[in-house]
Amino acid sequence: MDTKISFQKRLCSFLVLALVGTSVLSAGEKKADSKLNQPPEGFIALFNGKDLSGWIGMNYHKVKGRSPLAVKKMSEAERKELLKKNWEDVLEHWSVEDGELVNDGKGVYLTTAEDFGDFELLLDYKTVAKADSGIYLRGVPQVQIWDTTKEGGKWDRKANLGSGGLFNNKGEGKYPLVHADKPFGEWNHFRIIMKGDKVTVYMNDKLVVDNKKMDNYYEKDQPIYETGPIQLQTHGGEIRFKNVFLKKL
Repeated sequence: MDTKISFQKRLCSFLVLALVGTSVLSAGEKKADSKLNQPPEGFIALFNGKDLSGWIGMNYHKVKGRSPLAVKKMSEAERKELLKKNWEDVLEHWSVEDGELVNDGKGVYLTTAEDFGDFELLLDYKTVAKADSGIYLRGVPQVQIWDTTKEGGKWDRKANLGSGGLFNNKGEGKYPLVHADKPFGEWNHFRIIMKGDKVTVYMNDKLVVDNKKMDNYYEKDQPIYETGPIQLQTHGGEIRFKNVFLKKL
């Protein structure tokens, strides 16, 4: 009888400790989660972690005239109709899941409703094999995101050199200084600084583009626009974003 009582006491003590441990872990997890999508001092959150407020859908490549200027030249009615159609596309292919922006690899690009000039942009992303994406600055492509493996099939385009380069540049800055990508399944971190027409990119705390002029992809004989939106490109596979913060400079 005493042995049975002793065993029951030990069992109860174990269960209590297990519950306390779980509570502590849950509190720790909640504490860590509380930092998700919370901007550092001086920054604003472009993504609030809950919904798509502050964003529109846009792919300048697919509009008549194929550029941001072409959209600006549209009549108000034409632009309104385009934005309505694009938003329906956004709702089909973009979602929010556990504080993360999720895209299925298809559809128009998620685009800030606000335009920005000089800025510092922070964001985390995670993608999958075969995906090919990027970050458009002032609506212009792009800080490149690759599948950098041989199996990704893009080594003929120098994907083996890594992500983070200004891939649509004709010269300097096109390719990253170092390969800084993390393996699939892990989050990558970008810090992108744009002042005037010059861009600096850090990827996972490594310098990959050092203050290089960004070319205007759309009007190749013109300098890059003074202002424009941030765009999250989607192309070829699921990509997720979180902690999307911007500081105006």
